[in-house]
Amino acid sequence: MATRIPPLLEPYLALPDEASLILLTNVLGATSNWLVLRYLYSILKNQDDGENAGVVLVSFMRDSTFWREGAGRMGLDVDHMNANGRFVFVDGLSGQISGTNTTGKKERVLRSTRVNDVERDIGQSLGELRTQKRVLIVDQIDALLAISDDDATSSKLSSMILSLRERAHSTILTLSADSPLVHSQTTMLEREHAALALGQAHGADRVLSLRMLDTGTAKDVSGVMRITSNIEGEEGGREYLYFVASDGSVKVFERGT
Repeated sequence: MATRIPPLLEPYLALPDEASLILLTNVLGATSNWLVLRYLYSILKNQDDGENAGVVLVSFMRDSTFWREGAGRMGLDVDHMNANGRFVFVDGLSGQISGTNTTGKKERVLRSTRVNDVERDIGQSLGELRTQKRVLIVDQIDALLAISDDDATSSKLSSMILSLRERAHSTILTLSADSPLVHSQTTMLEREHAALALGQAHGADRVLSLRMLDTGTAKDVSGVMRITSNIEGEEGGREYLYFVASDGSVKVFERGT
């Protein structure tokens, strides 16, 4: 049965421990959008359970409409949460496409791709949350390596991430892990991407990696998720299959079930 939070993932999608880093990796054909939405739902719904946590979601690949509609299908009203100081969306995409430099009431549009400016704007967004615990989610932070206008490097981005982590209760990052980017390393961009991805993976408390089936596509399987953990007492090395339906619902199951 498909649910908002698949039962097998409930232990992994709860509010992360303080100062923890969670890394979600994806490849072409196995994106992490659905997983980010479920982190949003899991963290923000706990308001009803007395967990005072808010989220800043920064996305360099998808605009606010995408995330608002996805959250809405799960019954999560992010506009209402924004008005209550529990959610802030930072748009790292639209400003690069349209050149807009305005900040809307419901979202912050990045005016620059310079690493120092990005860090400043994200830090200000964290300060806008009116919650005790502030969770930072950055979708496709590796895109900055390609679009930044100040020659962003893996070292600069790693320093920025570390600085922002000090201001957040916990941090969740998504990165591409396609083979040409991580294994080929024939260009400077590929080398910088590999350094960023591997560096964050080594420093992460938990890594959830999404990939396509080794045998290709299947009608009832969208991909494979592998979970590795450095958290004491948490079992690592788990692997599940998942299926994302056309309505956005998700089913996660073990092989052979």
